[in-house]
Amino acid sequence: MDEENNQNKEEIIFSVSDYIKTLNKGLKGFKAKIIGEVSEFQISAKGHVYYSLKDEKDGSVIKCIIWKYQYLSYGIELKEGLKIIALGSPSLHKQYGFSFIAETIEYAGEGTLKKEYEKLKKKLTQEGFFKEERKRPVPFFPQKIGVITSLKGAVIADFSNNLSKFGFKVKMIDSRVEGQEAVMELISSIKTFRERDIELLVIIRGGGSMESMMAFNNEILVREVVNFPVPVITGIGHHKDAPLMSLASDVSVSTPTAVANIINKSWENAVLVLKEQKENIINSYDNELEDANLLIERSLGKIRGIKDLIFNKYREIENALMISFQGFKNAIRNNKNDLIGYWDKVLFGFNSLILTVEQQLKHSEKIIYLHNPKTQLKLGYSIVSNKEGLIRSVKNAKVGEELDIFVIDGKIVSKVKKIDPVKLQKSNI
Repeated sequence: MDEENNQNKEEIIFSVSDYIKTLNKGLKGFKAKIIGEVSEFQISAKGHVYYSLKDEKDGSVIKCIIWKYQYLSYGIELKEGLKIIALGSPSLHKQYGFSFIAETIEYAGEGTLKKEYEKLKKKLTQEGFFKEERKRPVPFFPQKIGVITSLKGAVIADFSNNLSKFGFKVKMIDSRVEGQEAVMELISSIKTFRERDIELLVIIRGGGSMESMMAFNNEILVREVVNFPVPVITGIGHHKDAPLMSLASDVSVSTPTAVANIINKSWENAVLVLKEQKENIINSYDNELEDANLLIERSLGKIRGIKDLIFNKYREIENALMISFQGFKNAIRNNKNDLIGYWDKVLFGFNSLILTVEQQLKHSEKIIYLHNPKTQLKLGYSIVSNKEGLIRSVKNAKVGEELDIFVIDGKIVSKVKKIDPVKLQKSNI
């Protein structure tokens, strides 16, 4: 019965092409990293690279391919005997058979990494990529910030938590930042930000080994950073051999927190300056009020003195009048016969007295007018003072201090540059 059922089942027969397609679907699940020495290396007319990886232990060989774009992106020059690590998947070609299709390639061994690092560093140094005079300063008061990092780790939290609240507009792109696989994503992210409206580009990640930092030693990536239209800040971890992208960036620090502090700096300085200016304005206003009060007090003192002088003069005139009237009264009593003649004399004396009083009043008015500070200002004179008070002598002034010069229509603030004492001659009058 079972045999009969099996016979009734239709057997599946694949064409060669279909079977290869079926195999390739399964082979994609065998993605892996393999290490070996390069052999049988050649570049096709289209720029694709065909090579083999040989196991140094037993001589096992696997044919490999890396397409032109990937090969050029990683900046690794394949050659016979070079030990590399390739990441990819196996594939069966319809005509050429089995091959390992590499998505990424990287140097194997820290010695090789160090050697190639120094070689590329020397090349980029000769091109002037690391010169300080080439680097651009962080703009004052940046607001539009572009950030490239992995959004899965603690790095982005450290950066965001330390970025102060100054109205920053932050745009982020999630990218790999670990190993050689990160190169393509980092390059793509930078090119994306070229089309965005930003004032500053930030590339950050945590610390790690030289192998994990390999992507940041990629020549194409370094050139993208150098030629980026706005300043680039990098914070990509601690390492004794600084990644070449860090050396080429406009500003390089070791932590995301330090990057945030650099972005905050101009804003925080502006807050301090505003606070100082506010205090200076208040202090200057207080000083001006104090000087004005002092000037008013001094002016009031002079006015009081003039007032006393006027009242004293009036008292003297009043006494003189009382004496004159008393004399007039006595004269009438003593000499009634000469009343008419004496009256003429009295009128003459009285007119003289009135004239004297009038002259004294005019004199007093002139004194008041001349002692009025505004009168002096109208005549072209000015009043000079400093923080100590009015300047009456060169001894009251110091070189470098500010003086307030009051004129008829305002105040002039000047600074003393030089003092020339002049010996005054005594008047012969």
